[in-house]
Amino acid sequence: MDDSKNLQPIAIIGSGSWATAIAKIVLEKVEHLVWYVRRQEMIDDFARLEHNPSYLTSVRFDTSRISFTTDLNEAVRNSQTLIFVTPSPYLKGQLKKLKVKLSGKFIITAIKGIVPDENLVCSEYFRQIYGVPDENLAVLGGPSHAEEVALSRLTYLTVACSDTQKAHAFAQLISSRYIKTKTSADVIGIEYASVLKNVYAIASGICSGLKYGDNFQSVLMANATQEMKRFLRAVYPLDRNIYDSVYLGDLLVTAYSNFSRNRIFGTMIGKGYSVKSAQIEMEMIAEGYYGTKCMKDINQHFHVNMPILDAVYNILYERISPVIEIKLLTDSFR
Repeated sequence: MDDSKNLQPIAIIGSGSWATAIAKIVLEKVEHLVWYVRRQEMIDDFARLEHNPSYLTSVRFDTSRISFTTDLNEAVRNSQTLIFVTPSPYLKGQLKKLKVKLSGKFIITAIKGIVPDENLVCSEYFRQIYGVPDENLAVLGGPSHAEEVALSRLTYLTVACSDTQKAHAFAQLISSRYIKTKTSADVIGIEYASVLKNVYAIASGICSGLKYGDNFQSVLMANATQEMKRFLRAVYPLDRNIYDSVYLGDLLVTAYSNFSRNRIFGTMIGKGYSVKSAQIEMEMIAEGYYGTKCMKDINQHFHVNMPILDAVYNILYERISPVIEIKLLTDSFR
């Protein structure tokens, strides 16, 4: 029996690179998709060009199989499964437009970030603010640059949900010749890991900008893995393998890949750019910038030893010289 039929209709909420890549994946298996895009002119260009006019322009779509809408309430009302792929800093403002209840929908967050001001990972935000029960909350994680999905390169994704049947159903729906899937129950752990790996990718970029070499980068990532493990054990104790692809794999690809916007952002900071000038030049959201402050605030309650997080925070928010801060960090490593 194909349980994935119970998840349809499906809506994508967001229009960036990862949203576009997920739409490509989903449309391999379903006949029709609802797609919420904020701006009407983007929808008009999309329909005319048959590709996203701003992101992953090489991916062609049969737009007759897509119902575009600028009305978030319409997208929610007409769908059973909602895949949220908006930048985490904008999620709160976007949801304020919502009048339709979310509690009966299956929510999948593909947002690798945290809700600023609230200091909540996205599933917790949906649970606490919108009353979505655990069994209707899932997270999509794993090492997955949108640019490689666009090229149909082999990618491994993990679907986490407390309802194993729903996790398996969605994993089945998105699996294909180039998408391999597995399931997990570690919703919170995977979300926190996806926030932290962005912070560590910024650290990797800063060190690259400062001309630290591959030898040191490997030590940095080894320490980042241990730091992540300590935090996840403190905030959400669970029998997890930190070396699984959804944790370590996602950390490595974000820290090392030239597709990683967080690494690019960090490299610019290491080269002497201010935060504002780096953000302006990138023209894309580096979620790790916001995640760094949120994680620093959250860790005030847990008091986990997190020297890499502290170093990135001091550079980005306290304006400590990257040269000085990274030197102090290197002295703490063994």
